[in-house]
Amino acid sequence: MEVTSEQRREWEREFDAAAKRSLRDRMEYSFIYTYKPVLDDAKFRSFDTMQEYREWCRKNLPDYLGYWQ
Repeated sequence: MEVTSEQRREWEREFDAAAKRSLRDRMEYSFIYTYKPVLDDAKFRSFDTMQEYREWCRKNLPDYLGYWQ
């Protein structure tokens, strides 16, 4: 995909605007929370072995999260 000169100018304007923000604002805008089904539904989980963890992932997590082999 070829980048047009207008796209490049737009990116540069966005970069310049971002560079003028305070560090606090840049940190706030840097992280986007996305709910992950099942993973976010418990405060924590622990497993005795990696095999137990992998089996739990296989049985409980949607494929699109990518926690499978």
